[in-house]
Amino acid sequence: MNIKTILVLAAGCCLMTACDEEEDCSLNARPMMNCNIFAVNEETGLYEQAAINQLTITAYGTDSLIVNRETNVKSLSLPLCYTADSTHLVLHYSNGLQDEVIIRHSNTPYFLSMDCGYQMKQQIESVSYTRTVLDSIALTYNEAGIYGRENLRLYYE
Repeated sequence: MNIKTILVLAAGCCLMTACDEEEDCSLNARPMMNCNIFAVNEETGLYEQAAINQLTITAYGTDSLIVNRETNVKSLSLPLCYTADSTHLVLHYSNGLQDEVIIRHSNTPYFLSMDCGYQMKQQIESVSYTRTVLDSIALTYNEAGIYGRENLRLYYE
């Protein structure tokens, strides 16, 4: 074999192995803010995981439904806004009352790969809220993610 044939075969082998596998973009899922619901146990006086009978969540000032009349809500996975440094949500309860929750966060884009593109890291900086039905909110972990780690605890009386 001459040198040209060897080079062509080597280049062909390199091209076939480079295109052989597609990149796994499953890690490119949208990060979500995960919340768990807690309420006071009447017997013990302690907070424990609980459920809201019916809950609808909308983006403030819009008719965009994020959660639509979900029943027996014990936990939530909610998106944070990519285009602003805060996300303003309205929690509508079955009794007609509502609470507003404002999550201030940073959005930091980072390059994942040529095949998967960009991803957004979102760090929760602070949370403010009304106390119509909601008693308090505790920030337990500040980075929204794809693995379901709890970010907020919503406490109800």
